[in-house]
Amino acid sequence: MTTPDEQPVKSSTERVDAAARRATEDPVAALALLPGVAASIRQDAADGLFDAWELSTAVDENTGEPVVPRALFDHLHATAGLEATWPVGNAGLVHVYGYLFSLAETPYGLKRERWLDADLAAAYGERTLFHAEALRGRAVWVTPLARITDAARTLLAEHTVREERIGPMRARIAIGRHAASGPFALAYAIDRGQGERLVTTFPVSSPDQTLAAIDAEPPRLRWNAAE
Repeated sequence: MTTPDEQPVKSSTERVDAAARRATEDPVAALALLPGVAASIRQDAADGLFDAWELSTAVDENTGEPVVPRALFDHLHATAGLEATWPVGNAGLVHVYGYLFSLAETPYGLKRERWLDADLAAAYGERTLFHAEALRGRAVWVTPLARITDAARTLLAEHTVREERIGPMRARIAIGRHAASGPFALAYAIDRGQGERLVTTFPVSSPDQTLAAIDAEPPRLRWNAAE
């Protein structure tokens, strides 16, 4: 299934690839290659949207390797006006924007694929890809993070399928889709006692398999949430 603007966004893949390749040695130039993304980060910071997101590690829990270069991690947080100590940073910044620059292979493929194909957007019932306008370099009225934050919060409000207690923390997992077929969206959030904050969202093909894997182990922080 494709959204109306999937093809124009895929035409930006070469530019996204170039930005990812520059990210290790020159993160400033890498972000400059995606001006709509840079503008979105600054807008999100001005709007206080990063406060809706938890802390996340930039080291993948499956591979033990960084998913974004440290230099880029530092530059993204500086751009957003956020303090961070590698490898723990703001989950919204790392997952929604940092993953665009990731070339790290994981058992589930490249992290950025969730933003560059239609699966996740379609599962949320979105008519356009979350990053469509930002990757075109246009002025963005509603940033990718704003759209994703709203979508994930709505999913958690309407389709929570598991709650876990991890010490004093409470975690919630939601899975659902708007489409009659295709992948589902998963959203994950944590409450450390000061209000619930989002950690991540991504597409899943089989909710039953995902939930079976969750239920097969004790409650824990998941999907690169920081301790």
